[in-house]
Amino acid sequence: MEIKVQSIKFDADQKLLAFVDKKLAKLEKFYDEMERMEVNLNLLPDPQNKNVKVRVVIPGQEDIVVDRHADTFEAAITDCAGVLKDMLVQAKEKRFR
Repeated sequence: MEIKVQSIKFDADQKLLAFVDKKLAKLEKFYDEMERMEVNLNLLPDPQNKNVKVRVVIPGQEDIVVDRHADTFEAAITDCAGVLKDMLVQAKEKRFR
């Protein structure tokens, strides 16, 4: 599975990119047929100005999209990973019923 990261309105440092890879790569064990994940990191004018949007591309199914805001990118990514885990388990159960 490929993880593509795009940072909008800022340059993501290597530490943040490694964190994204580490957190999202773990999700492959819940649904191994994922083709790729597209991650958008964005700064917003809100007080909780860190936005993370993750799109999971699974061949033959609708894409799974999760969008979260937080005070830090790490918190938003962790939140996205938790939600994606549940959604991937549901998608796999639905597919193999």
